[in-house]
Amino acid sequence: MSEENIAWKAHIQEGAPLHPNIVPRPLQSFLDEAAEKFGQRKAVCFQNLTLTYAQLREKAEHFAASLRSMGLQSGDRVAIMMPNLPQTIIAFWGALKAGATVVMTNPLYMEKELTHHFGDCTPRFLVVLDLFWSKLEPLRGQLGVEAYIVSRVSDGLAFPLNILQSFQAKRQGNHPAVPFDGRSVVPWKSMFKTRERYNHAPQDLQKDLALLQYTGGTTGFSKGAMLTHANISSQVQQLIALIHCTSENSSHVYLSIMPFFHVFGLVGNIVLPASMAACSIPVPRYSPHDVLELIKRHRPTFFIGAPSIYISLMQQKDISSYDLTCIQLCISGSSPFPQASMELFQKMTKANITEGFGLTEASPVVIANPLYGLQKTGSIGIPIPETEARILDLENGNEELGDNKIGELAVRGPQVMRGYWNQEEETASTLAGGWLHTGDIAYRDEDGYYFIVDRKKDMAIVGGYNVFPREIDEVLHEYPKIKEAISLSVPHRSRGETLKAYIVPKDGETITVPEIAAFCRKKLASYKVPRIFEFRTELPKSLVGKVLRRALREEEEKKQEEELRREKGGLSGEEPQGPAGMPEQPSGGPSAGGDAPQSSPAQEDSRHS
Repeated sequence: MSEENIAWKAHIQEGAPLHPNIVPRPLQSFLDEAAEKFGQRKAVCFQNLTLTYAQLREKAEHFAASLRSMGLQSGDRVAIMMPNLPQTIIAFWGALKAGATVVMTNPLYMEKELTHHFGDCTPRFLVVLDLFWSKLEPLRGQLGVEAYIVSRVSDGLAFPLNILQSFQAKRQGNHPAVPFDGRSVVPWKSMFKTRERYNHAPQDLQKDLALLQYTGGTTGFSKGAMLTHANISSQVQQLIALIHCTSENSSHVYLSIMPFFHVFGLVGNIVLPASMAACSIPVPRYSPHDVLELIKRHRPTFFIGAPSIYISLMQQKDISSYDLTCIQLCISGSSPFPQASMELFQKMTKANITEGFGLTEASPVVIANPLYGLQKTGSIGIPIPETEARILDLENGNEELGDNKIGELAVRGPQVMRGYWNQEEETASTLAGGWLHTGDIAYRDEDGYYFIVDRKKDMAIVGGYNVFPREIDEVLHEYPKIKEAISLSVPHRSRGETLKAYIVPKDGETITVPEIAAFCRKKLASYKVPRIFEFRTELPKSLVGKVLRRALREEEEKKQEEELRREKGGLSGEEPQGPAGMPEQPSGGPSAGGDAPQSSPAQEDSRHS
């Protein structure tokens, strides 16, 4: 047993798996096994549609047979550009069974992102919702897709709601005209007219790609992480060991809020439920009230979400009228879960919650707090079974550091990707020495628990001192009037960079710069106290609820560029302006700020913790 599994053994409840026998397997075998053993169990529940595991497998295999009849060859890419709908689940399993590599595509991508994305992965087929057709049609000549399989929302409903929804969509102008021709533009329903069924067996589980998952990227264009059948099937078995559940010892219902096109949502809400023969309830659009109604109707037991989702549910005025005690297990990711909020959610639900850390390149989870064992406040936990982690020196990147020493977190395990698609240099750099270099700054305590300090790229240097914005964020979240907050270093013409905090007050609360600055000075060294505070009504977030430092940083860079342009245009006589027209304090004192325009959402970061 490796050192990491000894650490796992030391901190989990008696009876939980210590050294799971992880055996790589074809990813679709989880669906096949569920259909064979528990064919009549519910696999998908959406509105008035229910699919059993036997029905889901049958539909997936009809879909696969139709793809093969359209010319798909093993290893071809099939892109899926859909929200959380039953069709997304069917298309995912169907593409795998056809022998394809699945490429999950963010429906919110715009022209520049779409052309890069499709130009890089070159999918032959694209499964897409009709509501996104107007975005794709002008780009058809640039995307290189041979055939578009277009679905409508009504395709995921049963009679009579499918008829009613279609009628309502036409009346409201949400039923776009799609030029179906049966060859290059194919209606979803036509994929199920065949009686043929198909199921491809991967030839090499370590090399055959199940998923080409694009990272949100922290700089430049996103990269495709090559995740094999072995990678994801190993991850699923690791997660089963983490939550101590199997199809035999439990019957769960998943509330599937996290987007399926994100690796966290895909593995956690499509593949993991199938491995447990559990039911998934797709949620295509998050609304706190609607989710509470779904909980009331379906009584889900398993909930995977970002802290912002848990918190927004608890903030609903009528939350006391809903019984949440059906929720038994929760996995939180994408950002740190404030301890007070986690404890409140546990009190409301009586659920066990595990918080961990992962990244797209690792399918995604590598470290987590034991669900049934010691959980440390502020820690991302310990490496999950069959996963190793180490802290590397920030200067040379090779020397392994001991306990309580800050360095870069590196991990390895069977869930770590093969590499980046068409990016040999990036692959060699990221997987140097056989370890996945995460770019996250962390330390390990004497008990083997890991703590994230910050992103390597987010570290600021103020007055010669290293400052980690995450430490400032944690202090800001302690202030009772603050709903959300994030800090980062911003360009400064004389200092090089300075610290700025973006704050969203709680509803009905007013915060002044002097009071929050005074609070920070009590908790932080003087050089760590932000010099600029800006108050907003909301912060830019990814679709998994993570606040995007990158979007804010880009906004600040644009402001600086605009200032330089204005100066070159003869407007340099004006004093440098801070937020809301307030001059920045030359002495380094805080300046006031009002609401600023909302940044446009950037691509979601691949990491969650």
